[in-house]
Amino acid sequence: MKLTLSARPPFSFPSVVKSHGWVQLVPFAFDEASATLTYVDHLSSGRIIEYRIIGSPTGVTVQTSAKLTRSEQDEVAAKVIWMFGLEMDFSEFYALARQEPKLAKAEKNAQGRVLRSPTLFEDVIKTILTTNTLWGATKRMTANLVMQFGDPLADDSSRRAFPTPESLAVTTEERLRAETRLGYRAPYILALARAVASGDLDLEVLKAADIPTLELRKRLLKIKGVGNYAAANLLMILGHYDFLPVDSWALKIVSHEWYGGEPIGPAEVEAAFEKWGQRKGLAYWFWDWSYFEKG
Repeated sequence: MKLTLSARPPFSFPSVVKSHGWVQLVPFAFDEASATLTYVDHLSSGRIIEYRIIGSPTGVTVQTSAKLTRSEQDEVAAKVIWMFGLEMDFSEFYALARQEPKLAKAEKNAQGRVLRSPTLFEDVIKTILTTNTLWGATKRMTANLVMQFGDPLADDSSRRAFPTPESLAVTTEERLRAETRLGYRAPYILALARAVASGDLDLEVLKAADIPTLELRKRLLKIKGVGNYAAANLLMILGHYDFLPVDSWALKIVSHEWYGGEPIGPAEVEAAFEKWGQRKGLAYWFWDWSYFEKG
């Protein structure tokens, strides 16, 4: 099966793929040589398939070796449109970015979109797994979850889909601690899976709901394991840019940029981007930090 999906211009496939670290977390994988993003998905029909996604200046092409029904094709199309934010419009951000040298390349590079998982459930779990730990541990915990609870491809058991809420809901906190090695996050992941599996919590409705940012943030903060940083990260994924995902890296680079390397707190990070208002998350995310990274 092959699907060709158009994006609202400007669009850059590499910009989305490399927008943050999700591309390094299974079931994503990226082949640099062929510039192909792969993702193993669990369709609502129960089938496990792998997407092979390549980009073009006008959008993306999705290929899979499986023969899909019309409803499955529609599901794949909807998911990939969401994953790449193909319908998103960043014209207002670009208009502001043209006035800031550190964002001068934002429009040329078609920056603004961030890579998303097909479900908010997956993005919430991955975000929780980034808290209070090193990136290497986040990758390990994600891989453990997928290998232990995800369903495999029929022809390659080493490639698995992200676990469904139902598959996680029936495990135990003890297993998530001892075998999956999630540490203090284990009860949060289990509680989330059980709430979604039982129907008590509908995360996916938040992707399309017209909810003010402050109300949406309140809902996210009610999820155990989601604090201020995680909520801001999830708001970015949902297309709300009013809050900054302040972590140790943000404190370091903002201190270097504006405060001469002196110790700062979240308030100083927020103040540095306050003038960007509802787009300050975008300004922070796509600010030109490259000189600092090289240094």
